[in-house]
Amino acid sequence: MANALVTRSMARPEVDALVDWAAREGWNPGLHDAELFWATDPDAFVAADLGDELIGGGAITSYGGTFGFMGFFIVRPEFRGCGLGNRLWHARLERLLARLSPGASIGMDGVFAMQDYYAKGGFAFSHRDIRYRAEVPGNAPTPADSDQDIVPLAGVPFEQILDYDLSCFPAARSSFLKGWISQPDALALGCQREGELCGYGVIRRCGEGCKIGPLFADDTAAATALFAHLSAFAAGGPVFLDAPENNPAAIELAHRQRMVEVFGCARMYLGPFPDVAHERVFGVTTFELG
Repeated sequence: MANALVTRSMARPEVDALVDWAAREGWNPGLHDAELFWATDPDAFVAADLGDELIGGGAITSYGGTFGFMGFFIVRPEFRGCGLGNRLWHARLERLLARLSPGASIGMDGVFAMQDYYAKGGFAFSHRDIRYRAEVPGNAPTPADSDQDIVPLAGVPFEQILDYDLSCFPAARSSFLKGWISQPDALALGCQREGELCGYGVIRRCGEGCKIGPLFADDTAAATALFAHLSAFAAGGPVFLDAPENNPAAIELAHRQRMVEVFGCARMYLGPFPDVAHERVFGVTTFELG
């Protein structure tokens, strides 16, 4: 059976199937993830067929050829345990390496149970990204004024947003950001001090509740102000934040907000670890695209 496996590029409707599988796995994708991910890099999606049947897939996103990210790796449960996932994973890695410049790094967020497997493929552990959850009361009050100036991100010049994002992410991702910060069923806010951007965040509706991501900020004060205003968007339901353990202030923020750990992934890299301002990353953008 394994010899019949064929890997190929996905068609757009098949990404919807991948998102549906992700929901069944409990990954809780955003309502508009499929179209946003496709618009970012339509060549990133790899399908695995067995005969005429789609049995698995995943994303291999290239950010301008300078940084790659592997995510959305799913094989349907009935086809697991017989080597098909291994073939798909290696086929995806080979395809992504061919899309990147020599020496470019590749990142991924892998479930802890698969960490040793990914290490055999050359990926080195960096840190854990922990998903936290909290319930937001339906009558949550409007956040009080603070020393931080919280503004709609739509009113901030895009070049400022892109520059700030580049301090927290390994590559420029202009096309992704334009769609991400303006997506429906979401709220994007910036934090300013004396007119300068000192952080920004996005919250989007998902199958269950809302996720905040990214949450980037100069310091805890800015991150806390952004979190308070963003989480109000999730009033009456749960809010999720994927906080990286290599920023202790991010974990402390989650604890102060009385969030509980519900899931986690190992952030791993093939190649040099990216040089980013880890102390600014209070919440990663997505486990699927980095």
